[in-house]
Amino acid sequence: MMLQTVAAATILADHNSIRRRSTVELFPPSWRKLWKEWELRALVLISLSLQILLIISGNRRRFKRSSWLQFTTWSAYLLADWVAAVALGVLLNNLGDLYEDDPSNTNSSKPNSATAVTINPETQLTAFWAPFLLLHLGGPDTITSYALEDNELWLRHLMGLAVQTGMAIYIFLLAWTVPESSRLSLLTLPIFAAGLIKYGERTYALMSASNNERLDSLLTEPDPGPNYSKFMEELTLKQYEGFNVQAQEVPESRVLVVVNDEEGMSNPKANRQGKGRDETEQLIYAHQLFDKFKRLFVDLILSFQDRDDSQSLFQDISYQNAFKVIEIELGFMYDELYTKARIIYTTMGYCFRFVTLSSTCVALAIFSASVGTKRPYKNDMVDVVVTFQLLASAIFLELYAGLSLVSSDWMDLLLVEHKISALLRKFISFVQMPKLPRWSNSMGQYNLISFCLRTKPKLSQEVTKSLWIDKLLETRHETSLAVSEELKEFIFDHFKDKFLYLKQRSKASTSGGGDDELARYQKELKSVCTWRGNRVLERMNHQDLLPWTVDLEFDQSILVWHIATDLCYQLNPSSEFEVHRLREKSKQLSEYMMYLLVTRPVMLPMGIGKIRYIDTCAEIRKVFQDHEAVAGRIRGYGGESRNPYKWIFDPSKLLDGESGASSSSSEAWEVLLNVNTGVPAERVKGDRCKSVLFEACRLAERLRHGVTEGERWELVSNVWVEMLGFAASHCRGSYHAQHLRLGGELLTHVWLLMAHFGITEQFQISRGHARAKLSVR
Repeated sequence: MMLQTVAAATILADHNSIRRRSTVELFPPSWRKLWKEWELRALVLISLSLQILLIISGNRRRFKRSSWLQFTTWSAYLLADWVAAVALGVLLNNLGDLYEDDPSNTNSSKPNSATAVTINPETQLTAFWAPFLLLHLGGPDTITSYALEDNELWLRHLMGLAVQTGMAIYIFLLAWTVPESSRLSLLTLPIFAAGLIKYGERTYALMSASNNERLDSLLTEPDPGPNYSKFMEELTLKQYEGFNVQAQEVPESRVLVVVNDEEGMSNPKANRQGKGRDETEQLIYAHQLFDKFKRLFVDLILSFQDRDDSQSLFQDISYQNAFKVIEIELGFMYDELYTKARIIYTTMGYCFRFVTLSSTCVALAIFSASVGTKRPYKNDMVDVVVTFQLLASAIFLELYAGLSLVSSDWMDLLLVEHKISALLRKFISFVQMPKLPRWSNSMGQYNLISFCLRTKPKLSQEVTKSLWIDKLLETRHETSLAVSEELKEFIFDHFKDKFLYLKQRSKASTSGGGDDELARYQKELKSVCTWRGNRVLERMNHQDLLPWTVDLEFDQSILVWHIATDLCYQLNPSSEFEVHRLREKSKQLSEYMMYLLVTRPVMLPMGIGKIRYIDTCAEIRKVFQDHEAVAGRIRGYGGESRNPYKWIFDPSKLLDGESGASSSSSEAWEVLLNVNTGVPAERVKGDRCKSVLFEACRLAERLRHGVTEGERWELVSNVWVEMLGFAASHCRGSYHAQHLRLGGELLTHVWLLMAHFGITEQFQISRGHARAKLSVR
């Protein structure tokens, strides 16, 4: 993108004469004059506006799920570099025209006659805007990349830094010709310094957040292990000498590595359920764990020390504190991937902030004094106003960035880890802004049957198809729901119970000693990642459901259980409070997993989920169309022949309709609940159609009559938690990182929670080095 913007600016400068001829033919002279006066001003002001928009919206996308916010940020991010580069091109072109059109250069035979060009103060003032455009190209601290893929383009930004800095310097040299305005020329230098710092910071942040750079920074020193060849030489020599020698293994001592022992982490039994109770402890624990577990985001392995450290903490804290620690960890990860955190939260970064802020403040003060005394720009005060706006906005952006810096978790961590004077600590606390949420704390919801029941969108279906946005509008049916504390506790307790059960069993098994039992415990702990409802069904004696509800492709299993859960949810609810809670959790998790299948399929294991989803939707609508009670709800999606252009003659068709369920919805669910599934659907339909509707109806029938309501919702809720854990552990770390910029996903928090309990396949180092010694007998 950076090379494209540079090319656009260069092409614009080279073909200015062609543009002039075209505008002469298309627009009257008054319009052309107005455009010439305002072209550069408009570009500079637009560039400034985009910077303000980016610094505000860039930091809010981490906790907002708004599509409009994402679209606004995306548009501003793409436009910002292009507008600034084009403005540099226009500025360079205007100065070039001035040299070409100057009468002193006419018929001059001297090659250096261009030095005799007289540049008026107004032109000198516009040339002063060049370093501000360089400052804009550096971007705000709150967003360096829109997506992870932008980090991989850091070399392109490095080339853009060289080219556009060269353009800005060339503009500066062309304008350094007016003795009366030497003060303004000198004033350009501190702004240049600030612009180079900002642009260099952005390039460095992109480079350090690229996948290869992160991978290299997390790799440990090469480890050849114990000297095997030397050991075998000694063994062979002893045997030649006649000794009966055997190699005896001495496992390396296992030490629990803990930082901040005074906080109580080294004593797991002390302060049980009290760890991480205040924000200071949460911050310390989160940063310690982040330094280790950020390897997961680049698919690196973890050691047993990492596992033991996190297990010792998470088995003794409450679910609120556990999820709060994970929130802070993911906040750190977001900052490293999408902001300038890797440079600005360092000593060098603090120095850079001081230089950029002081440079712009000094420039504003000197420029104000210059304008107020000599008034060299009286002929065109508009450019003076624009310059004041650039200076004032630059200071505003620096102040806002500084306030964001001191209000961040990184600054709070710095205050905790370093001894800072009480006066400075009080000042920082005073100027800190209110804490922003670290993530959206919401989960998407998608109900398949409600989607099939909805009427056509407000825009006619034919119109949306003709505009190629019909598929995009399908996701309009998704909603979002706040992740309740009850649901967090339910998920936390589920995985904690699994961990404690396996740990206790391991202690009972290893009471006689043996590394084999320890290895078996570690293998069983990792096997929890593969559970996707099968253990729940086995534990509750419903193994007969396994072959056709769980032992399927994962997307197929999600669809079957989603429809069955939705059908069971429509039954008359129990008055028991605990059953009601399990019922609501089941529905929330069911619709969340369906939301992932429809709108976030990349986060789920690969399959043909899209095909199954489409076929199942088609079959649901076909079933409904066969029943008059609900056929009207889906008219427009069926086989009814319609005039594809009737919306032209009846404009009201563009606005009619509504989405969601209506009074006929209950009849729709009743239709599906009463479907006869005595014969398996695949025997009648074959396997060409990938719909799972009737398998889901069959499962709903079993859950409806085969168990009590309490058992039903206990089974269903635990199946969904296991499916959630399976999806979380089988999603690559890069995909989890990618969705941090979209407000975050509950799936990512569950993934990190499981990893902290040791439930991940990325704990590959289980014992460390084995040390052997020679035993002479």
